[in-house]
Amino acid sequence: MAKYRLTATPWGYMGEFSAMASPCELLIETDNKQIADAMMALACTETLRIEQKYSRFIKGNTLWQLNHSHPEAIELDQETTNLLQFAKHCFELSQGKFDITSGPLNALWRFDKQGKLPKESELCQARQSVGFSRLTLNRSQLTMPEGMMLDLGGIGKEYAADRVAHLLAHHWRDIAVLVNFGGDIACPIAKRFGEPEWQVGIENPEALDSAAEIVSIRQGGLATSGDTRRFIEINNKRFGHIINPKSGYPIEGAPRSVTVMADNCTTAGMLATMAMLEGDDAENFLAEQEVGFRVFR
Repeated sequence: MAKYRLTATPWGYMGEFSAMASPCELLIETDNKQIADAMMALACTETLRIEQKYSRFIKGNTLWQLNHSHPEAIELDQETTNLLQFAKHCFELSQGKFDITSGPLNALWRFDKQGKLPKESELCQARQSVGFSRLTLNRSQLTMPEGMMLDLGGIGKEYAADRVAHLLAHHWRDIAVLVNFGGDIACPIAKRFGEPEWQVGIENPEALDSAAEIVSIRQGGLATSGDTRRFIEINNKRFGHIINPKSGYPIEGAPRSVTVMADNCTTAGMLATMAMLEGDDAENFLAEQEVGFRVFR
């Protein structure tokens, strides 16, 4: 189990640990340290389970087995089936822009100081292995074409936040908790009326680590997508890390960041990423979804 830190506050406890390449935080509205410790232990165990199972950087795990199964059919457990069915829904709702099979394209882009534009020939070859519609997915089996590679990075952290939130709410039904995994937030139990709501800062793209706006959450989910921390600049042109699977290049005209408030973190994350993929039309797309949102350009 990951090591965590638990700190007493005037309103309860704050727990912190690291997973999924992100700082993870729980705000727990209880003065009972034993309960707070138990909640943190559960949160760490479940988060690391999901990371070990679906990280694309861990050889031999479930995702690795899927990516090395082609062209043979591979049996799926229920959790993996549910995740892939959700990814299919994202693909269809986004008209093919939200595509977890874009792994070969993502592998060509490096968003660090050594980042450079991939060769067009490399992108052209990678595009031949992208396209969720080319998968054969049924209730318990998946068949992938040769060369295809799945990447669950676009939904994994939000899923983990919701999963942890669900387990905490199941075991401690009367304790309000805010689960924050690198800015992806789930609040499973509503704060009691009359008590202050959770206050969440939306990062300022022009001044990282400072809040451009504070939003209040009583219950539900929140997620942010953007290029504020993962991008490269080449010849004075900025390239964000969200790739258009049809072109192989980062989205043109995308906002700097999109924050969405929804019933749960997974839905919020899906809509935030889809809005980024809409580029110049992000605001119109979000207005049609009837959810709370903030867009920074």
